[in-house]
Amino acid sequence: MDSKSVVDMIEASSRAHFSGFHMDALGSRNGEMGQPTTSENGGMYKQPFVIGVAGGAASGKTTVCDMIIQQLHDQRVVLVNQDSFYHNLTEGELTTVQDYNFDHPDAFDTEQLLCVMENLRHGQAVDIPNYDFKSYKNDVLPARRVNPSDVIILEGILVFHDTQVRELMNMKIFVDTDADVRLARRIRRDTAEKGRDIGAVLDQYSKFVKPAFDDFILPTKKYADIIIPRGGDNHVAVDLIVQHIRTKLGQHDLCKIYPNLYMIQSTFQIRGMHTLIRDAQTTKHDFVFYADRLIRLVVEHGLGHLPFTEKQVTTPTGSVYTGVDFCKRLCGVSVIRSGESMENALRACCKGIKIGKILIHREGDNGQQLIYEKLPLDISNRHVLLLDPILGTGNSAVQAISLLIRKGVPECNIIFLNLISAPQGVHVVCKKFPRIKIVTSEIETGLNEDFRVVPGMGEFGDRYFGTDDDDQPVVAPGQKIN
Repeated sequence: MDSKSVVDMIEASSRAHFSGFHMDALGSRNGEMGQPTTSENGGMYKQPFVIGVAGGAASGKTTVCDMIIQQLHDQRVVLVNQDSFYHNLTEGELTTVQDYNFDHPDAFDTEQLLCVMENLRHGQAVDIPNYDFKSYKNDVLPARRVNPSDVIILEGILVFHDTQVRELMNMKIFVDTDADVRLARRIRRDTAEKGRDIGAVLDQYSKFVKPAFDDFILPTKKYADIIIPRGGDNHVAVDLIVQHIRTKLGQHDLCKIYPNLYMIQSTFQIRGMHTLIRDAQTTKHDFVFYADRLIRLVVEHGLGHLPFTEKQVTTPTGSVYTGVDFCKRLCGVSVIRSGESMENALRACCKGIKIGKILIHREGDNGQQLIYEKLPLDISNRHVLLLDPILGTGNSAVQAISLLIRKGVPECNIIFLNLISAPQGVHVVCKKFPRIKIVTSEIETGLNEDFRVVPGMGEFGDRYFGTDDDDQPVVAPGQKIN
């Protein structure tokens, strides 16, 4: 590939027709959506964003859900009510229904709720029961057919009570409304809509509703990511929640799961450079040039996650400028040998930075054996940028991070920088080290049977350091050179 064709490709990549995307469509997103995942029936689906909305009865949960759905009008949103999953009452319970506690966790069929939510999350349509509060049965009225959606809102008084249900959620919202307001709303609703006597409503409230709130609902408030005072009257809180949801919907699926995973914003320039370095026909010279450009972007993004302090300086005009001071206690650690390709970009951004080395045996899927390490003596007092362009199985990354932690580096002080990441490696690293940060430029489809990242870019170290002859294309197995 000559230099002219490379320039032509980069220039073409900045136009709206590149890769069939429309510029206006991408402009509304903060990042590239993840690769579709295959469902059990062979179809393709994207991991939905699951929101749990809990709170006491008549706290305004439904109003909050309706406001979120209305503002997400351009997304597919489905609402699942916990009330749909009440147990059918037995004949004995029906005779004393006034003494049945509908606010107790045992009143709900949590296993059925989990089954429905799991199917929805895996791209399968489901039938949700339509509970009849006259017969107290879930098989009297026709079930509601619900298709997979971008956003699933699970609403109910006790949706935070069960650990398995909580773990399905990407965001947990607790609607916190004053007890007197909730009681007044309940009296108004039950007398007007259900024809109940005020005395019966108050008896039920004091006997079941309030004790259940104190014992089971209020304690789950601690699990909430966001607490909304005043419920649906709090328009500012709902607006902020919707903005956050839109941001998450524009991220790769794994970024929704792991808040410590960061993918730099995809642009046509970045996709163009990825196209070049992934091309088996790209020469070594061009591979190095565009890999260096991408590495520099990843390093700059990683540096943005370091702590900073405010600093005031006097400009040449005599004015005072309030800015920030860079983190001083910093070092890089490269995983030999491909990680050394990232050192020049780090040195270009951080003058005089110390850089340590780690060599790990990567035969097959093992990647467990530490061969060599040379690290700054005071590394425990520094923030560490761990350098390795490809995150594959995650085994060698775990070995490197474990070594840094044994050397006294706090987990939260480690930022792992790489160009491409396989989902398997992301799961392994993020689950074992939830407080480190991973910064990458693209998340791959996965690993093949040889534990190679696919689509990948080949042996990065060989291509970058010129194990093959200079300016000769890197040829895929079975591929001929024209």
